[in-house]
Amino acid sequence: MDLQALRAARRRSLAPRHALLAVPLAMIAIVTAGDLLVPPDVHLGPFLAAAPAVTASFAGPRTTGFIGAVAVLAQVVVAMVRGSVTDLNHTFQIITLLLISVFVTLFAHLREVHEKQLVQLRSVAEAAQQVVLRPLRERLGPLRIASVYLAAAADAQIGGDLYAAARTSHGTRLIIGDVRGKGLDAVGDAALVLGAFRAAAHQEADLPGLVEYLERAVAPELDQAHQSSVGFDDHSEAFITAALIDIPDLGHAVQLVNCGHPSPLLLRGGRVIPLEVDHPAPPLGLSGLAESQLTPQGFPFEPGDILLLYTDGVLEARDEAGGFYPLAERAAAWRGTGPRALLSHLRDDLLAHTPTGTLGDDAAMVAIERLPTPTPLQKGAPRP
Repeated sequence: MDLQALRAARRRSLAPRHALLAVPLAMIAIVTAGDLLVPPDVHLGPFLAAAPAVTASFAGPRTTGFIGAVAVLAQVVVAMVRGSVTDLNHTFQIITLLLISVFVTLFAHLREVHEKQLVQLRSVAEAAQQVVLRPLRERLGPLRIASVYLAAAADAQIGGDLYAAARTSHGTRLIIGDVRGKGLDAVGDAALVLGAFRAAAHQEADLPGLVEYLERAVAPELDQAHQSSVGFDDHSEAFITAALIDIPDLGHAVQLVNCGHPSPLLLRGGRVIPLEVDHPAPPLGLSGLAESQLTPQGFPFEPGDILLLYTDGVLEARDEAGGFYPLAERAAAWRGTGPRALLSHLRDDLLAHTPTGTLGDDAAMVAIERLPTPTPLQKGAPRP
């Protein structure tokens, strides 16, 4: 969604606000009529200050100023009908109401400026998402792909989770990862990993070579950034979990190297099969802390199967009782077709699982479906 679309959405949201103008106008009418009917020693004029105050809660400065002017005019009319505008009591009521109207109009102006800043920040976040976390193509070779990203940070569209796909001469390679932390620092680390993946996915012949390249590319940067933020004695908290997948166009298998990331799920015929590797590698940035066994492991991936990749933000979403989101059970209960429908169902179900409809951590999901391989055309047969 670009800036113009956000502004159009904001204009649509203003339509109900205009209907709310009947509330302060009705307040002015009721208070004015009551002030004219009650005995002279009873003054209801101070209640008129509620009209511009209520208006400032939902309208802009122009509308708030207009309601304030109407309230002041109503107080002047009451003063003229009941006696004189120069009466000391009415004079103080008019001056006080005028000052309150000016103050609340100023507050409405500041709120409108803040809303414009939020619109611009959302636009910048969307632009950053398009640059750093590029949308995945719906079709890559014999694969149909869908993705969804849910950022935990308020007013943000991107955080520390990442995913990307690249076509090679023999198939498709994908990565999904999770940077430790949130905010701008996590976005920078995610951009670093994605840039290294896009640069090397076409060059490295196998997954172990690609993982080693990513480690060499991101480890020094992560270590330097961590040292500058927490000092030189602690190197244990700068890392990125990732799962790298190679799906050849020919054959019915998938190769997986898991670097400390949650195991992908394979959906087949109503069953959910976790793809757990025998020798997982440590997260990126921690190669100096453990021996890395970069051995890809193969799993069957038949036509019609759906491979679900996700980050731990999905699993760590809690309900009101503190229970984690049962991703495998919810995926097994799904009876739709296609990766896009699967992610739409899981996204809605995940947000409904949380009490407030928001997540405590960034969450990303990618669904890949292998389509049936077309039969090669016979020699001399007409092309469709």
